[in-house]
Amino acid sequence: MIDVKQTLNDAEERMEMAAMFLDEQLARVRAGRANVAILDGVKVNSYGMMVPLNQVANVSVPDPRTIAIKPWDKKAIRDIEKAIMDSDVGITPENNGEVIRLNIPQPTEERRRDLVKQCNKIGEKAKVEIRNVRGDIKDKLKKAIKDGLSEDNEKDAELDLQKLHDKYIKRLDDLLEAKTKEIMTV
Repeated sequence: MIDVKQTLNDAEERMEMAAMFLDEQLARVRAGRANVAILDGVKVNSYGMMVPLNQVANVSVPDPRTIAIKPWDKKAIRDIEKAIMDSDVGITPENNGEVIRLNIPQPTEERRRDLVKQCNKIGEKAKVEIRNVRGDIKDKLKKAIKDGLSEDNEKDAELDLQKLHDKYIKRLDDLLEAKTKEIMTV
């Protein structure tokens, strides 16, 4: 017989992972404001190994439209520039020999709409994952009736599962709404 509480906790954990995934993915979307998270995927060749950018340089945001990257080893400046150019960041770095600057351009209205669509697609993937979790757990609960779980307990567990589902879908909607507002604000 299954442990209903443990099953619901597993479901909540999986739904939480979907929400965290969405949060991370939305942080990487450029919204016209400088955000160091857009550089999270950049790997730099440092002494023969590919390492994250933040392990070879100090990354900061001196103003809302600029990201400053100050390498700890001045010899790494070329490797950092190359890594940024090769990545999907889409911004050309400028360097003065000591600091690399990324100037974030103001997105056009059309570009902002495209970014909102991109965010909504990512959000829909996360929602589908949450719905899949709900479906998996519902199936487990239905099978558990055959193993001796009472129908009342199964119905209560399904209600709790639906509440969890609704809570996380609302959370994803709130994350998407906040990101949409950030993108569309000029």
